[in-house]
Amino acid sequence: MINYGKHFIDNEDIKSVIRVLKSNFLTQGPKILEFENALKKKFGAKHAVCTSSGTSSLHLCGLALKWTKRDLILASPLTFVATTNAALYLNAKVDLVDIDKETYNIDLDKLKFKLNQLKNKKKNIHTLIVTDYAGHPSDWSQLRTLSKKYKFNLINDNCHAIGAKISKDEKYAVRYADLVCHSYHPVKNITTGEGGSVLTNNKQLYEKIKILRSHGMLKNKQKPWKYSINELGYNYRLTDIQSALGISQLKKLNRFIKRRNEIAKFYNDKLKDSRLFEIPKVKKNIFHAYHLYPLKIRFDKLTISKDMLLKKLRLKGINLQIHYIPIHHHKLYRSKINSYLPNTEEFFKQVVSLPIYFSLKNSQINYVVKNLRKLIYSNLKK
Repeated sequence: MINYGKHFIDNEDIKSVIRVLKSNFLTQGPKILEFENALKKKFGAKHAVCTSSGTSSLHLCGLALKWTKRDLILASPLTFVATTNAALYLNAKVDLVDIDKETYNIDLDKLKFKLNQLKNKKKNIHTLIVTDYAGHPSDWSQLRTLSKKYKFNLINDNCHAIGAKISKDEKYAVRYADLVCHSYHPVKNITTGEGGSVLTNNKQLYEKIKILRSHGMLKNKQKPWKYSINELGYNYRLTDIQSALGISQLKKLNRFIKRRNEIAKFYNDKLKDSRLFEIPKVKKNIFHAYHLYPLKIRFDKLTISKDMLLKKLRLKGINLQIHYIPIHHHKLYRSKINSYLPNTEEFFKQVVSLPIYFSLKNSQINYVVKNLRKLIYSNLKK
């Protein structure tokens, strides 16, 4: 089966993990700090906290920012539910901002309109969570300006865009956002199995997140056998085993992203038929990380539905995916969201995610394109 995403593990990764398995520390040892330092250097952050997942990273951000039931958190509808679930964990209110038709990120004009609406009602948002969808960075300069004007916190849900760049700068995320969240799930651009991190230049938020990651435990440096717990924390730690894998994977990130861009270019060249397809657009000065390759298909011109297309391709050994079922479509959120999101609805009707990962062979890419095109062109409306 050719899946939409897949991890890549080589001998160096395996050797790195074996060395930890033979060491004195499987968790809470030196490899965690080593991985955090490597992340800080790579992405230009003053502080990094490794966590058990991207989801736990988002939850810790909400805890550090002290979200409560009085607070309104804005996000994109085009993200995995973990992004907005972090707000629900803390009983905060959630609302959504429609996506831009070209980048599929939050639409800045619609965001400005919503912020002005709230201001006129003498309401404010507490935090905006921005997902750099599929690996294409949002307009972070404008987002930072808006956050200062309207006085809200800014989180970059950067799980898709690890390795992306704005104006050749791969350290853009922490430069603009108060907090940056990563996920190292196996289909992400690097993996630790499960795992994630929070990057920030804010020392106060860093210290808070670091404590809450490990049960809220405050240790006595002079008497290491003593500790106190002053607030509720969580076991959101990453292990040394996972950290060793992360260190090894991070060294290969540039290679991984280069290959993803090569695959995307191949798809772009083979799927240029604008009557039936819309390939991802990349803005000027953007280097796309291509965690996903979202292809829009004009199903209104076809006699085959999206569900049937996916089923038929699965029979051919090709497992496409949909990213994502919009947040407000889930039963959990239907009663919580009242926003009108036409761009998201249109996108969801058309989008499929094509396979894109480092070890995907050229012969497999050709096989995907051949079978996709055959199904599409054999099911055109007359």
